[in-house]
Amino acid sequence: MDPVDRDFAGPEPNRLWVTDITEHPTREGKVYCAVVLDVHSRRVVGWSTDSSQTAALATNALGMAIPTRSPLSDTVIHSDHGVQFTSWTFTRRAKESGLLPSTGSIGDCHDNAMIESFWGRVQTELPDRRRWRTRLELANALFEYLEMFHNRRRRHTALGMLTPIEYELRHTGIAPAA
Repeated sequence: MDPVDRDFAGPEPNRLWVTDITEHPTREGKVYCAVVLDVHSRRVVGWSTDSSQTAALATNALGMAIPTRSPLSDTVIHSDHGVQFTSWTFTRRAKESGLLPSTGSIGDCHDNAMIESFWGRVQTELPDRRRWRTRLELANALFEYLEMFHNRRRRHTALGMLTPIEYELRHTGIAPAA
């Protein structure tokens, strides 16, 4: 089911979330990072890192987003067809929280274009700048990027050159998560 149909307009918060996983190399091995992004403000509302890309990785990112955002009963969580997002664990967690799981067509990156664009920026702005020695070093850098830089300092043209948190405060009154 794909109610999004490539329409990534977010007229209000907590109506449409997109999620995906990316990988980054370190000298110890790969780090996988799952992110949940609120389309309205482009704010990272949930994320998780691990040394393997499992359903738990995706479910943990979703588990971070749900209590901090209190999604509406018809909030859509859109992903690709990865086994992590079509798993029983992820789907059950989403549905129990009132979320509507959505997946784009198979093998079509345009069906999740907003999160793919987000990962492109992350790849350019963070990991490609250096080689990471350990998984922990990269996980800490990802925390800094997602929480401190992307949400609080990175300005977006689509948001009138505001950061995701500034945009939410100005347009919806949602306070930053503590």
